[in-house]
Order: sequence, then structure tokens, then C-alpha cells
Amino acid sequence: MGDLSWERIIAAAIVLAGALAIAILLRLLTGRLFRRAGDTRWAWDDMAARLVKDLAVPVSVILGLWIAVKVLELPRGTLDVTGKVLTAVTIFVVSVALARLIASSVGSYALAKQGVAANVTIFANIAKVVVIGVGILVMLQSLGVSISPLLGALGVGGLAVALALQDTLANLFAGVHVLASKTIEPGDYIKLSTGQEGYVVDINWRNTSIRTLSDNIEVIPNQRFSDTILTNYHRPAQDMSIMVYAKVAYEVDLDRVEQLIMEVGQDVMKDVQGGVEDTSVLVRFDDFNDATVGFHVILRSTEFGDQFLIKHEFLKRLHRALREEGVAPPYWHHRVVVDEASRELPRTDGPSRRDELPL
Repeated sequence: MGDLSWERIIAAAIVLAGALAIAILLRLLTGRLFRRAGDTRWAWDDMAARLVKDLAVPVSVILGLWIAVKVLELPRGTLDVTGKVLTAVTIFVVSVALARLIASSVGSYALAKQGVAANVTIFANIAKVVVIGVGILVMLQSLGVSISPLLGALGVGGLAVALALQDTLANLFAGVHVLASKTIEPGDYIKLSTGQEGYVVDINWRNTSIRTLSDNIEVIPNQRFSDTILTNYHRPAQDMSIMVYAKVAYEVDLDRVEQLIMEVGQDVMKDVQGGVEDTSVLVRFDDFNDATVGFHVILRSTEFGDQFLIKHEFLKRLHRALREEGVAPPYWHHRVVVDEASRELPRTDGPSRRDELPL
């Protein structure tokens, strides 16, 4: 420090102050750029603006520090150490910024492939960890730390960690397998054999979140999907058939009732939200009950959640149409036939012959 002159110290301070001022200015400009990019529909300009915003301030400060150190004309050894430290910090900052960029790219790709409901975080998190891990290794290499023994130690330690975290790793790989095989995707309506059902909201590294019809969130470990029977109501197509069961009395004309049901079904498919207008409404009489003839009506909805409104409207309109046609409602009743011979009841006011027999 004795060799440092006040002129060089003041010059280094001015350089550092200028770097801080440039960093603040770039922060304001990149913030405005990021907001402007957010107004567009294109997602990639948002990611580019975020990358510039993440790198502007730290790179300006690091560059200012390096110029200030060069102005001070420090000894060669000190200058080398400072250069290595600043290089390592720069590598780490760039790694974090690239990790955010790649995670955003993965999220944008998933959103484009799977629609508005997509919120997959497992691939984004894996990409983040890989990029940051590689950045840390490069940073250590730049500091002169040999990473070969470190990689060997990580291999041995990784085996021990893998044995200790079997359940966590099983959930991780199960989640990756589910997404890669496209068994389920965010937005699908699923039902497990264990009873859980709902819309898939998110698949992360450990569990899958589904939103039930009552707007509650159920969290299910990813491994559960690999050892249970699962029904996906959005595969192979999102639209689905709806089975509605009803009954009519024996006295009605079944041909006329069938025609009436088909007319009501076509109106429902045309008017009610979620109905498939060009579908064929099918009526199938399939059983004789005690006092009615049972039948199924097959309708179609564009999505699982629409079936409830379609059933609701169909039954209301069918009931109204049957009443207007004068079709007798299928009231439940039994016919009782009494045998006249059974009206002679045995006398119970005295001992019977069976009572007189010895035991």
C-alpha cells in the first residue's frame, strides 16, 4: 500500500463510482425494457430482457472493479488473485442468469405444447440444477481447484446419498417418466384407483398436484402413478361420452319416447355449453324393472367438467317434454295378489297336535 499514490487511489475511486452509476442507469433501462417486453405476446423477448436485466448490474460492477484494480497497479500476485476471484464471480453470475433463461425457455415450451393450464416445474428445476452445477465446476476450475478428485468424491458420495434418498429419487424419476411418456399432462382430468381425482395442476420433482372439482388441491407422490391404475379422461381425446340412465312406464309407446328423447338430446347438444353439436344422440332400452322400462341415453361433452351441466339440462328438458306429451311418469308400485285359500288361518287359542307330542 505504500507504493500507492493518492492520484491512483482517487482515479480508482472515480472509476468505481462511474461503474456504479452505469450499473444504476442500466438497471433503470433494463427494467423499462423488461416491462416493454412484457406487453408483447412473444415470450422470447421477455426472456432476453430478463437475461439483460440479470447481467447488466453485476457485470458493470465487476468490470468497474477490474478497471479500478488495474488503475491501482497492484503487485502481480495480488492482481492475479483478484483476477481469478472476479472471473469466478463472473462465471457464477452468468451461470445463474443462464439457468433462469433455460428454465424460462423450458416453461415457455411446455406452455406452448400443453396449453394455458400447463405449469410443469420438474424439467425447469432439473435444467436449473444442471446449469448451476456446471457453472460451479467451471468456477472452481478457474480458481485453480482441481475438480477431478472432487468428481470422484461426488461419485462415491452420490451413491451414499442415492441409498439414503431412495424414495425422493424414485419420485423424481417417476415424475420424469410420466412427463416423457405423456401419460398425464397439466390440464388433464385423471382418476386414480385409490379414489383421488381432479385436474392436474403441476408436476414437480417430488409430487403431482391435482385440483378437485371442489377447488381443493391434493398432492400425490409421483411414485403413486407408477404403481396404481389411472384413468385419464383427456386421453386419447378430450371429448367424452356421457351415459344418462332413466325409466318410463310400461304403458307408453317406446318408439315415440325414443324419438322424443333424441330430439331433446339434439337440442341439449346444440344449446348447452360443452355439448358436441354434430354428435349422434343414442337411446338404448336395456332392462325391465318392476314397474318401468329402463334405458340409457348416450350424449357427448367436449370436456369432463361439462358433463354435469349437460346431464342437468337434459333431465330437466326431458321431464318437461314427457309431461307435455302426456307420457305417464314411472311411479313405483307393486301389485299384490291374495290367494283366497290362504285366508283360512290356523287356530292359535288352544294347544296344537304338535304341542301334545312328547319331546
